[in-house]
Amino acid sequence: MNRYLEIQLLPDPDFSSGILMNALFSRLHLVLAAHCAINVGISFPDWNPNALELGTRLRLHGKGGDLEKIMQRNWAAGLQDHVAFGAIMEVPGGASHRVVRRVQAKSNPERERRRLMRRKNISAEAAREIIPDSTAKRLKLPCLVLTSRSTGQQFRLFIEHLPLQKEAVEGRFGNYGLSPTATVPWF
Repeated sequence: MNRYLEIQLLPDPDFSSGILMNALFSRLHLVLAAHCAINVGISFPDWNPNALELGTRLRLHGKGGDLEKIMQRNWAAGLQDHVAFGAIMEVPGGASHRVVRRVQAKSNPERERRRLMRRKNISAEAAREIIPDSTAKRLKLPCLVLTSRSTGQQFRLFIEHLPLQKEAVEGRFGNYGLSPTATVPWF
């Protein structure tokens, strides 16, 4: 990952930066999925570990050709008044690296019980003993609110930034530009 492209949300009196980031990320996800862009990662350079917000900037990381392919599509149509695209640039020398990954919370014990009942063919009572209501977890991570194209339901995409590393770790990125193991440059 030797290149990056920065996208800056512009101030808007009608929409919060969170709403605009959700819209921008939804469109980006569609183009990443359409291109099977396994070599394009994302980061949120304004992310603050003490806040639950991702900030107003989004960076795409990859090789120049991969980023150019993504930007050839008019995927941000309708957002031109709300975002400013930078040029594709070289990553600064000496940049640190970090994993930016998705975290899925097991916050619904009832759903987990139903899944366990299907997998293990056990009763509801047995599932309740194995998975009590107290197992619900609440994540304290920033998130994006997206709408599933297949079900139409909204869901939260929680994003975790792991500690900085000196060395890059190569790997694949999913359709959200996130990876459980691969790093992106952090500067």
